[in-house]
Amino acid sequence: MKAYTKKSHVRESANDKTFGFVISLILILFAVITAIPLISEAAVSLSSKTASQMNQINLLPVGFTFDSWKYLFMKGKIWTPFLISVSSTVLGVAIALLLNVLMAYPLSKTEFRPSKYIMLFVVFTMVFAAPKVPYFLTLRSYGLYNNYWVLILPHIMTAYNLIIVRTFFKQFPRELEEAAMIDGCGKFRILLQIVLPASKAVLATVGLFYGVTMWNQYEHPMMFIQNMNLFPLQMKIRTIVDGGGELQAVTMAQTANYTSATLSAAAVVFAILPVLVAYPWIQKYFAKGAMLGSVKG
Repeated sequence: MKAYTKKSHVRESANDKTFGFVISLILILFAVITAIPLISEAAVSLSSKTASQMNQINLLPVGFTFDSWKYLFMKGKIWTPFLISVSSTVLGVAIALLLNVLMAYPLSKTEFRPSKYIMLFVVFTMVFAAPKVPYFLTLRSYGLYNNYWVLILPHIMTAYNLIIVRTFFKQFPRELEEAAMIDGCGKFRILLQIVLPASKAVLATVGLFYGVTMWNQYEHPMMFIQNMNLFPLQMKIRTIVDGGGELQAVTMAQTANYTSATLSAAAVVFAILPVLVAYPWIQKYFAKGAMLGSVKG
């Protein structure tokens, strides 16, 4: 019996290793497939004008040059839209996390009786989205047309993210909070000094969701912003990708070693880089917090 058990255990370990290897292989394959468009865009952005015009570029640069990037950074007027996107994203994530925490914490407490009714309204917003025209007219009536804050305020509270934070707080050990209350801590002190330090995973996860949404927003600026001085990065990239008389004149110059395609590729890669740089810093928290909302609500 012991020999059989030991043999079965060894066989199970071998199967686990095989399963792990196959899963790792599949994930690596998917990662490579996902990275191919970005690699291709990077190759185009680093290629020469001649190679771009003759469609010679695949996954490696042809006629390697930084001319597209030099034009983008020095003459492409990209920095103001970039700073607008960075500031709106950082400020928006900070406000969103603050409001989500302050709303989710009381909603997670059974002694707060209105929580069930408030959650009904929260879920209602997930099921019934606001029609575009009333939504536009409402935000414009609040003075958010051609206003920097339209990049932030409409995105600082979403039902799904609120439910994730509330679910985490509901699972937080009640004994710790009761012990803190016995020691004389108030509700806000418990939240700030006990609950939040243990909530890095959920805050990183929700912060990433909000950050990606605000960084990549395109529809809101297109609807509400006509002043080019308020364009975020994505809107500026649209003007580069669509081209125009000024850009065509620049790329047609004989001294230019870039085309509208290489400039567009450089702009696209530049817009993706901040997310790629930020993600590894919060990956360890994101991996832990990504499934929090799927556990009991």
